[in-house]
Amino acid sequence: NPLANWQPKFDPSGAEYTYMLSNISHPVIEGVGVGYRIRDKVWDKSGGRLYVDFRPLAQLGGEKDVISKLKMGAVQGMLSSSVAAANISDLLGIVNLPYIVDTFDKLDTFRNTPETWEPFANGAQKQGLLVADITGYGPYGWAPTTPVKNIADAKGTNFRIAEAPVNTDSYKAWGLKFTVMPWPDVPQALQTGVITGLDHTAIVCNITKKFTIAKSFTELNYAQGLFVHVINKRWLEKLPKDLQEILLSVIAEESAATRELTRKQHDVQVAKAKEAGVQFIKLSDSDVQQLKSEAEPVLKKWGEKIGLDYLAKVREKLGS
Repeated sequence: NPLANWQPKFDPSGAEYTYMLSNISHPVIEGVGVGYRIRDKVWDKSGGRLYVDFRPLAQLGGEKDVISKLKMGAVQGMLSSSVAAANISDLLGIVNLPYIVDTFDKLDTFRNTPETWEPFANGAQKQGLLVADITGYGPYGWAPTTPVKNIADAKGTNFRIAEAPVNTDSYKAWGLKFTVMPWPDVPQALQTGVITGLDHTAIVCNITKKFTIAKSFTELNYAQGLFVHVINKRWLEKLPKDLQEILLSVIAEESAATRELTRKQHDVQVAKAKEAGVQFIKLSDSDVQQLKSEAEPVLKKWGEKIGLDYLAKVREKLGS
């Protein structure tokens, strides 16, 4: 049982209320493991009245399926990857736009500034959902089977990207070859050469052993990989007021602590990968500038969906 280490140290069968929370990844990633820390603290603070039934590793299905279940209320909460979050609401796509929320510091500023955070937190209200908080899985880059040292190298790579509209637009704008593919299909596709590179983070690539095939990592740092904690609003509002407050305050506390843990996990996983012989590469300033310039039409297109004023405010506050 891959989740044996995370079994609750209490009997949840007596809980009055259950909050079923989904995620597709492994809890060894700090931004996922937060689900269990929320579970235990909510149990203590609620005196065993509210049980957070956290289901990682896609136990409840793929992200698109779970988004549908979440809207219906069959699942009450979801740690949605930021790449999938734009499928919930265009506005949530802002965190995945190239070179906007692209560093740990900018992420903290984005989360802790009411003018940038509140529109995001309320960005899925029309879908009957509330964004409670965010955790992460590190900065995005490229993990190719042949090192990518510049944009010319990148043109010869077929990158796997997530099933996400923002990513598709970005890769089209950059003129790069890409294949949209669900995450479970990646290992075989990488081994057989169907794809020759991954668009992902160093934390995930090292933990899930992708660096055994892709032996280098180009530190693109164009976005932070995030898990967006989304809750079914109707379900939340039916909870007793004191339990609502406990749940939301614990999510906020544990998410903030986890963002710090993710910074540390990134440093640790990069160091481990380097020790194992993975080559880390930085693009030249001129190549990065080219990617930023080519992404401007994507920002304009998504700005019209998200709200041009909101995007401009976020860029100004973050210096992006």
